[in-house]
Amino acid sequence: MAGYILLGIGFGILLRDAGYGVLWALAMCVLIYAGALQYVGVGLIAGGAGIINTILISIAVNARHLFYSISMIDKYRDAGRKKPYLAFALTDETYSLLCDGECPDGVDKHSFFFLVSLFNQCYWVIGGVMGNLLGNVIPFDTGGIEFSMTALFVASFVSQWKTTKNHTPALIGLFCSLVCLIILGAEHFLIPAMLLITFVLLLLRKSTDERKEPEK
Repeated sequence: MAGYILLGIGFGILLRDAGYGVLWALAMCVLIYAGALQYVGVGLIAGGAGIINTILISIAVNARHLFYSISMIDKYRDAGRKKPYLAFALTDETYSLLCDGECPDGVDKHSFFFLVSLFNQCYWVIGGVMGNLLGNVIPFDTGGIEFSMTALFVASFVSQWKTTKNHTPALIGLFCSLVCLIILGAEHFLIPAMLLITFVLLLLRKSTDERKEPEK
């Protein structure tokens, strides 16, 4: 809740600073619900970006969700009517919570997934609306607010590093990202890095499965 509301406030302030009121903040938080993309979206809206350019940037920024969703297929299986919203609400933080967290005993797991996702979006909506309203009455220096998303990703990475014993996937992610960043630059490295990470992890998993396969 603390992370979502604070990040939402930052987004709301930036949106108000660009000249867009509370209804815009509410609509974007409810219908788009993508933290990094909404931060980028403020600049796209303010700059009058075209539809094609906006679509391409949206795909590039949110491409990582394709990889998230693949790993959640088994968890969301048989979710029934909850599945469409679970897919829509799969953000970075929700993904981290649902991967690391365990469903309480005696609780339907799909209801647990649904409520975690719903509460997270509610926090984001509250933060976005609150930030927009505050930005209307209190002057803010918005310089550096966009770094809050980077800070959140770093905090999530550190938290997962501390709670898991196997750091191989994290090290692979860091190495592949660094290689792609050096070769392709900051504007083009994200999607290739994720493809490379996925490829390496699949190779590693296949090699592990082959070693575990019993001899006939």
